[in-house]
Amino acid sequence: MPVSSSSPSLDANLAVALDALLTEQSVTRAAARLRTSPAAMSRTLARLRRVLQDPLLVRAGQVMVPTPRAEALRDEAAAVVRRLAVLLTPGGGVDPATLRRTFTVQTSDLVGVALAPGLLALARREAPGVSLRVLAEEWEAGPALREGRVDLEIGSIDHVDPETRVEELVTVRMAAGVRAGHPLAAAALTPAGLAAAEHVAVSRRGRFTGPLDAALAEHGLARRVGAVLPGHLAAMVFAAAGDAVCLVPAALPDQPRSPLSAPAHALGLRLLDIPVPLPPLTIGMAWHPRHTADGAHQWLRGAVRRVLRPGHAG
Repeated sequence: MPVSSSSPSLDANLAVALDALLTEQSVTRAAARLRTSPAAMSRTLARLRRVLQDPLLVRAGQVMVPTPRAEALRDEAAAVVRRLAVLLTPGGGVDPATLRRTFTVQTSDLVGVALAPGLLALARREAPGVSLRVLAEEWEAGPALREGRVDLEIGSIDHVDPETRVEELVTVRMAAGVRAGHPLAAAALTPAGLAAAEHVAVSRRGRFTGPLDAALAEHGLARRVGAVLPGHLAAMVFAAAGDAVCLVPAALPDQPRSPLSAPAHALGLRLLDIPVPLPPLTIGMAWHPRHTADGAHQWLRGAVRRVLRPGHAG
């Protein structure tokens, strides 16, 4: 339906001025409240009178008093201004205690187990209305972030769309995880001893080889992989029940224990230093830029940092 040419245009400043005038019942005081001149406020009052077709404030002796229409508008004008303030407040100012939101995180089984308890503990203390959904990691996570199906991807970020924001969280090394009493734990681990043991590998794509095989090949050695499993947790359970060796993310030297190694310790695995050089593994988080300024998402990212970076303050 076409808008009549006589209809007033939407102007948030008019709503703010109306609230000030009806609250102060004085052009001078309303002008001071809005940091403008009395002359400018007088012109705004005249415009409001034309728009609303009501005098709004009329003189009664030395003061101005509201008309019945102004009295009826007072509470609504104040409510509109409050809603405008909320609408125009930067998203970073969100109060976590007021959040009612479910966040979806895509990650590996190991990172999910390391992250979920700490994240939910923070939510109980700071944002009790927050729930967490953890999805298994995919080969290509970029579309899920772009389409809004996932709030955060956490892991080794190596396949992102150009606009995706990525932040490194923690760098870990790989250790050899063996059951308590395993023969390899009786003495210092050597490349030959590591290669001679049975191994369980982790690969979403079912690959039998990885960086450890390349490092052993530099010493003229090759390992035997008895099984390939899709997740680290399954590999740890496999190693804890037999003589297979699995790779476990562990903290760098002189760093606090990584939450990523907590499941291995819970299963009673011993973590042995690998005697060949392996590249470190960097765990990061990725998100779509539409969430960068969102206060709720900022809380989520800060909570992830605190959980996965021991001693991190925010």
